[in-house]
Amino acid sequence: MKKVLTYLADKHYFRGYLRRLLLVLVDICCFAVADFVYFVLSDQASFGTPVSDHAIYVYNSIVLLVWLFIFRFVFKLYSNVWRYTNTEAYFKMVIADGLGAVCAVFFSRFVMMSFVSEFYIGIWHGVTITAFTLLLTLLSRFAYRLIYKNLNRRDRRNEANIEKTNVAIVGAGQLGVFLANELRENPRSQYKPVCFIDVDEVKIGGNVAGLGVYDSNDIGVISKLDITEVIIAIYNLSTEKRQELYNTYNELGCKVKVYASPIGEKTTNEAGEKKKLIVRDFTIEDLLFRKPVEMDTKLVYDYYTNKTVLVTGGGGSIGSELCRQIAKCSPKKLIIFDIYENNAYDIQQELIRKYPELDLCVEIGSVRDIDRIDCVFAHYRPDVVFHAAAHKHVPFMEHSNAEAIKNNVLGTYNTANAAEKYGTGKFILVSTDKAVNPTNVMGASKRMCEMVIQCRTDSKTSFAAVRFGNVLGSNGSVIPLFKRQIAEGGPITITDKRIIRYFMTIPEASSLVITAGAMAKKGELFVLDMGKPVKIYDLAVSMIRLMGYEPGVDIEVKEIGLRPGEKLYEELLIKTEDLSKTENDMIFIEKDTPYTREQVEEKLSILRRAVESAKTQIAAASVKTAMKQVVPTFFEPEEINKKAQEAEEMKMMKETT
Repeated sequence: MKKVLTYLADKHYFRGYLRRLLLVLVDICCFAVADFVYFVLSDQASFGTPVSDHAIYVYNSIVLLVWLFIFRFVFKLYSNVWRYTNTEAYFKMVIADGLGAVCAVFFSRFVMMSFVSEFYIGIWHGVTITAFTLLLTLLSRFAYRLIYKNLNRRDRRNEANIEKTNVAIVGAGQLGVFLANELRENPRSQYKPVCFIDVDEVKIGGNVAGLGVYDSNDIGVISKLDITEVIIAIYNLSTEKRQELYNTYNELGCKVKVYASPIGEKTTNEAGEKKKLIVRDFTIEDLLFRKPVEMDTKLVYDYYTNKTVLVTGGGGSIGSELCRQIAKCSPKKLIIFDIYENNAYDIQQELIRKYPELDLCVEIGSVRDIDRIDCVFAHYRPDVVFHAAAHKHVPFMEHSNAEAIKNNVLGTYNTANAAEKYGTGKFILVSTDKAVNPTNVMGASKRMCEMVIQCRTDSKTSFAAVRFGNVLGSNGSVIPLFKRQIAEGGPITITDKRIIRYFMTIPEASSLVITAGAMAKKGELFVLDMGKPVKIYDLAVSMIRLMGYEPGVDIEVKEIGLRPGEKLYEELLIKTEDLSKTENDMIFIEKDTPYTREQVEEKLSILRRAVESAKTQIAAASVKTAMKQVVPTFFEPEEINKKAQEAEEMKMMKETT
């Protein structure tokens, strides 16, 4: 029997029920004490009912007790963990007991009196006992919290062995107060909150939660109180204000942290409730000072349920994240198609662990291989195809330009043909902002891919392309490069201090692609509102500071000159005169007149001939010439860069710096 009880005690649900039962018993005792005191001190237990009639008094007390507990359970008061509770829970208890007393009095007068004329609860009786019971109950909760703290004194004795960091909390609102209390009550916390910093004149100079509130302009408080770290605890902070706060306290020598949800996670759950917040370092995503796009993907995810989905390039940065998000949608089957087996293996093992019930298949092959593509489509007959397979590195594709045509352009053509041949419902191409007025072969090849997709408006398959900017943390992107260079002691190398780019996270990009896939009808070119551009130099400087170094002192930022095919800025994706809105505020459709199939076939013939003629050449000039012939918007980077200062994007960057 002892073993059984020990086993049950280890179960969370059993401990929860035991906690609720103890609270109920304590509250019954509180009621009994209140009732007994009233009985002893009053000449009459209720108006019209003699004290000597003990039976009726007991019946009335039981009725009152039952109604009080009915409303306490209705308000779910026994679900609270009282050592972490807030003012709202206490207020609910007051409301619940008030309603319980009113219902008890009405019940006794209009129901019980029909059976026994003396059988009713007096108003004075109900109000007095309810108020006294409520007082005792609240006192018991406060006592419980004090006892809990005293029981943890042993842990608190160890605080002397923990070196506390003096921290200022920016924001003396509800969030800041909650954080301050949490840090003080946690004996293992490494932080000692010493003050609040706020802009509210009503709070400045006063005390909030036992801490002084200082003006945000009073930078002397940092040295006066020996503050080494600052935690920003403000709801819905604007990007500009977040950047200002980070720069201000960073320059004062403080390590800046934020009290927020983990990066990459939504701030609310499916029920719209706030998720648990944590104190964390500023991240690369925070440094972009752009609020991550949180798309309501539930409805669009439903589209992929019970569908067979194929992802080409499924082992890459975007492709693997697409697979992760699609796996959440309970597809009928998910097929990963990739030429690089190591990446394919990694995402396969991850998905097997997280989704053991998922029907997952991995096929190794190249989109350049028509027979292999045909075989895969014939076998699986996918309902939806996400085409993420592509060469993407600009300098490599400038040098090996024929490969960009064979893999990006002809690979897309092969995959699109197979989708039409085997009745695929939707085909979504992953494109890039470098396709807008391209200055390099890679960008031009992606623009040609868009043409291949857009010309198929007469197809039974719904084709669409999704265009977005640089992806944070993707293979070969600037962020991993900067991290390696900082870890090696520098210098950080940037091509030009003036260069700007648009950024988004991998989950954001994948959410856009999946959302566009559900929206796609015929040949649309979807683009995302990427927010404001980021200067690469500023990003490098911020990364150095994030990792605890001083730019120009510990780590140098070195200019090495623009790479072949590189331009100073990527052009705005969102230009309202060229776009139409969708039901999603962050997604637009470019108003672009597509080429016909015949026109695209002519362009492909030119490219095939160029590739054929360049078989024995490295970086053949004829391939680049052919690409300029088929993509009219393809310019040399020098043509674009010499006009950079007049570009709308560069002007916008100046306005924000």
